[in-house]
Amino acid sequence: MLFNSIEFAIFLPFVYLAFSVANPKWRNLILLAASCHFYAAFIPKYLLILFAVILLDYAAALGIEKFRHKKAILLASLVGNLGILAVFKYFNFFIDNLHDLAVAVGWNYSPGHFALVLPIGLSFHTFQSMSYTIEVYRGKQKAEPDFLLYALYVLYFPQLVAGPIERPQNMFPQFKRVWTFDYEQAREGLQLIACGLLKKCVVADTLALMVNQAYGDPASHSGASLLLASIFFSWQIFCDFSGYTDIARGVSRLFGIELMMNFDKPYLAAGFSEFWRRWHISLSTWFRDYVYIPLGGNRAGPWRHSLNLLVVFLVSGFWHGANWTFIVWGAIHWLLLTVEFVSPSIRAPRVLRGIYVFSAVTLAWVFFRASSVAEAGSILDRILRWEPGTLSITQSSHFVFGASAVSLFFFFQVWDAKTHLQSAFGRRSAFFRWAAYASAIFLFVLLGQFSSNQFIYFQF
Repeated sequence: MLFNSIEFAIFLPFVYLAFSVANPKWRNLILLAASCHFYAAFIPKYLLILFAVILLDYAAALGIEKFRHKKAILLASLVGNLGILAVFKYFNFFIDNLHDLAVAVGWNYSPGHFALVLPIGLSFHTFQSMSYTIEVYRGKQKAEPDFLLYALYVLYFPQLVAGPIERPQNMFPQFKRVWTFDYEQAREGLQLIACGLLKKCVVADTLALMVNQAYGDPASHSGASLLLASIFFSWQIFCDFSGYTDIARGVSRLFGIELMMNFDKPYLAAGFSEFWRRWHISLSTWFRDYVYIPLGGNRAGPWRHSLNLLVVFLVSGFWHGANWTFIVWGAIHWLLLTVEFVSPSIRAPRVLRGIYVFSAVTLAWVFFRASSVAEAGSILDRILRWEPGTLSITQSSHFVFGASAVSLFFFFQVWDAKTHLQSAFGRRSAFFRWAAYASAIFLFVLLGQFSSNQFIYFQF
């Protein structure tokens, strides 16, 4: 079930009404049942995989608290989680690469494939489950004895399929708190939902029309067209993913639960380390806390620091997908960060440093969007050599709107950085707010794309 679908528009009010009128002791069970229904709307049988992960980590956390061999139990939990992820997401990737290696050395090897469909959001809820057992092992979280409450922590539908990846310390106290209706909280939640839908349906999905046209057949497009499509993709993926997060946070706020902010105006960053403090914050902090710091972080010498970063970004790239394009994307960001750490500080205006960061990030996104490393290389070659040709994607009737939307969206990002827009909006008169709501609905109906396009990060 997609946030931008008619089914969800019916599902959410029904769940909210049932949650609101229910006895407090039944509310978490209602959320759990709703979460199961939400996920089963994709592929029902994959609920069994989720419950396998839930049972594994529920038992592991209790075992870590009760028995002496804590590290062995944690290791078994991590191997189980990563094993499930490896089978569904990476098995065929390894088999294909083994086949290519065999061909290269003259070995006649024809491996079979698993005919498996990747469960929606598997990487997200696997990492959230792992954070629970790790936190219990570290003594920062008590094992939850209530199985249904732990199941809700993993299955909670607003952030089940694309995050943010939450920590148990944030979620369990909120699940246990008695909910009471709060008008301001509900209003802010609905505003976040509206903002997310505008980002997704009006901006991201309109930009996708042009991006898909260029990247669907890059050989027939000029370097100028591919550059413009790549810039549009930078904004498409941001509006698509941050739009999902806005909707998730808004929906969750209706139920009195606050999810962490996952994006903080990343394209205003003036450095690559700053970019990663602003982009996909829940994943960045996950890798920081559970991979980077345990490896030694930046406490070792420069070479070890660089190696730690390399491990983090290669794993991060591989987390995004079973394709060499994602690994190369991760390696590019490692290189950019390494150069930033070892080079002397550049005394340049922040706006120029911001343009440099956005340009480098946009070129890295080419590998993220392309279907293969070879295709990404060809696209970058066309862009950097600036082959003559027309801006063929400007033939789309949506081009002017796409360019205008990006410019307007960037303006609002800068404005929001100076003045928190949601707080300022809340202080305006009721007439102003309702006029803004009416304008948003008008834009949504007039310019939105309503083909229920899947969110980009659902594939991860």
